[in-house]
Amino acid sequence: MAMKALRVLAGPAALARLRQGPLTSAEVRVVPGAAGGPKGLILGPLDQFLFGDWLPRGGHTVHLLGASIGSWRMTAACLPDPVAALRRLSEDYITQRYEHAPGQPPLPSHVSTVFGAKLQEHFGGQEAALLAHPRYRLHVFTSHGRRWLRRETTRWRTSLGYGAAFASNLVTRSALGGWLERVVFSDPRDALPLPLNDLRGVQVPLTPQNLIPAVLASCAIPFWLDAVHDIPGAPAGAYWDGGITDYHLHLRYDRLLAGEGGDPGWVLYPHFQPTLVPGWLDKSLRWRHRATGALDRVVVLAPRPEWLATLPGGRLPSREDFKVHLDDDAAREQAWRRAVAESQRLADEFQAWVDGRATPELQLLP
Repeated sequence: MAMKALRVLAGPAALARLRQGPLTSAEVRVVPGAAGGPKGLILGPLDQFLFGDWLPRGGHTVHLLGASIGSWRMTAACLPDPVAALRRLSEDYITQRYEHAPGQPPLPSHVSTVFGAKLQEHFGGQEAALLAHPRYRLHVFTSHGRRWLRRETTRWRTSLGYGAAFASNLVTRSALGGWLERVVFSDPRDALPLPLNDLRGVQVPLTPQNLIPAVLASCAIPFWLDAVHDIPGAPAGAYWDGGITDYHLHLRYDRLLAGEGGDPGWVLYPHFQPTLVPGWLDKSLRWRHRATGALDRVVVLAPRPEWLATLPGGRLPSREDFKVHLDDDAAREQAWRRAVAESQRLADEFQAWVDGRATPELQLLP
């Protein structure tokens, strides 16, 4: 079977492993979920196969890392019926609608209220069961404000704070920590099996009390949603989208600690593009998009450019579609539904590969 929709890319060590054959589910130690808003919708069918069928075959502990929509995806994967939860996520994301004045975007406070209520519908009352999953360990990434971003008070203060964060990050990524620090809400049963010393930050225990606020904060895009303040069990202050500090979770996966059986395992990364951009403020800094030694043990599953060209508009769903279809939600929903339907091919081709019915063209991460 020819793989015409899915690309398989890997770091050097992972590439050498894949030349021996596809990964088995028992070898996967970490699954990251990137920020990226509607782009993540195309990963829905692949997620459903991974979490509903393939990964459970391994019967071992897997760490799920998420930022922004990635945190929603990874949290949904921890529910008792991950396939139903992930399908619901896709449908609710597609059909989200917000009241707004004609030709104007909705108010951030309104978006936060509506979205927070939706997360409560999905996860409310299931927090304890979700955090007791027998195999998965959830880690939710957020961005905690410092200095002018310590609290969200006025729009101009927040704008100045993010301007300063951008300028600092331009000099060096580590300087971003002067304005925004990484706070990871982690399953307390098992520590995250990799270091997080590349950027200022802390880890705090994920609990039934802070799970929904943490996921809401991880999705709180500045100026689109309000910051989430004073999350239980975490440092006081304002929390924003986890993608600001960790857009595509470009972490030190080359330093995975040994797991069950003494093997560090591998990172399986369903992604909507072949590159892992470190932070949201690095989007325009092309020199930071290149693969590094940190990705040595990473396998990325990404769509082929030829397949992307077949989607509505010849591209991934985008947050810009809210502006393009500002007063025509039905048109946006139709385009996004078609993209999700087409993305079933990504899942089918991955399944064919791991079942031995397809052989991908293996590529080194760019």
